Amino acid sequence: MKSILIDIPSQTLTLFDEGGVTLCAYPVSTSKNGPGEQSGSYCTPRGEHVVRAKIGEGLPPNTVFVRRRPTGEVWSPALAEAAPERDWILSRILWLCGCEPGVNRWGEVDSMRRYIYIHGTPDTEPMGEPRSIGCIRMRIADVIELFDLVPPGTPVTIQA
Repeated sequence: MKSILIDIPSQTLTLFDEGGVTLCAYPVSTSKNGPGEQSGSYCTPRGEHVVRAKIGEGLPPNTVFVRRRPTGEVWSPALAEAAPERDWILSRILWLCGCEPGVNRWGEVDSMRRYIYIHGTPDTEPMGEPRSIGCIRMRIADVIELFDLVPPGTPVTIQA
């Protein structure tokens, strides 16, 4: 099975094939608050995860999501200007579930209940620097490509 490694220090996401060979690597943006698992911390959780759900298949690039549902909006600079406070979740969502009880699963450290995703963000947002509120942000074309390459259940390791 393919696997994903998210490296917080280098702000990269690497997809590996079944034999551990790199298939592709992407710049990402993790939490501006750094790594951490606590609910309400707005940090990016570390450890072993899996892709629990894939959301957005077949939708147009820049589709806007709120609470994992498409809003009917398509992101544009004008929409961003009209709603500067929004944390944009665009195009595709890979919803992560922690695999380590007490570390990133269950209780106050549960990645899935914290709604930690790999998701698209406006291409105007910088990559390679921490700017999110916990999720792993990607460029639109990159997240669509990754979405199409991995099935639910894909292992994801997040390391700091």
